[in-house]
Amino acid sequence: MLVSPTPNAIATTEILLAIFADFLNVDVGAGDAAYDTLKTYRRQVRQFINWCDRAHLNPAEATKEDIKRYRHWMIHTQNFKPATVGLKLSVVRRFYQAAADRGLIRFNPANGVKPPREKRDPAERITYLEQSEVEQFLDAVPQDGTLKSLRDKTLLAIMALEGPRTVELHRANIRDVVRQGNNLGIRVEGKRNIRIVPLTPAIASVLMDYLDARDASGEALKPSRPLFIAVGNRAGGNRLSRRGIRAIVDRYLTQTSLKHSPGRTISTHSLRHTAGTLALRSGAELRQVQDLLGHADPRTTCIYAHVADRWENNPALRLGIKL
Repeated sequence: MLVSPTPNAIATTEILLAIFADFLNVDVGAGDAAYDTLKTYRRQVRQFINWCDRAHLNPAEATKEDIKRYRHWMIHTQNFKPATVGLKLSVVRRFYQAAADRGLIRFNPANGVKPPREKRDPAERITYLEQSEVEQFLDAVPQDGTLKSLRDKTLLAIMALEGPRTVELHRANIRDVVRQGNNLGIRVEGKRNIRIVPLTPAIASVLMDYLDARDASGEALKPSRPLFIAVGNRAGGNRLSRRGIRAIVDRYLTQTSLKHSPGRTISTHSLRHTAGTLALRSGAELRQVQDLLGHADPRTTCIYAHVADRWENNPALRLGIKL
């Protein structure tokens, strides 16, 4: 049981952290927050506590000016980007709100302390592969019928054409392969919801070949088994980690010389951008792409439309001026 300090007493850092730990378990994500979310919250709060220690500041006595000093440190000493500063401030705000709700502090000193404005073009961070590059990327997987090749082909095709997040495929189990009529899909758990990623017939066929190969290897394909497993090393058969997924993607990107090019670096997350951008360019409706990618806010999906429109409908193209 958590013990609150006596009235008018200054809460200790240990008590604040205990209250925050209870808040993480009970309140974040309506009590069902993902492990990665909780890990992020704890890491961000620990960074703030460490900063307080270096500043010889009791977190329970922090003022709004102290939070602004923390913001200044993040911007000018750590050189964090505005989005990163925004995330860290939001966690600190929730840290103090948990204490305020328990009556440990009289007010939340982080309220009203905003991150600097993002000066970058929102579309600038969207990196993606062109359709011909996606074909080159997928063709790089050997057609040798091995378990490893079938896994890689399935994984890369789903990521580049359907756009799920890395963590969603990392979490997926065999039970999450669902059939609706003649169609196959994968049930994935996103940031705030659960959705079904529909698979094209070609991807569904490769997925079933991959699962058949696992069955033929003698593995018992129980519903609780991970959908994507490590192959050919000491962790063989274990769930493929997010780092493992990134390593697979980067290996094929490097092999096809698509990883780095002037003005562009492709990452695992770029495959998600690829799916969204190419889908809109091919004529898919915004709502359909929003549903495919699991965006809560359609404005997020609109960024992909803006990227495609910027080049194809550049007003300067209408001038017809030759150089």
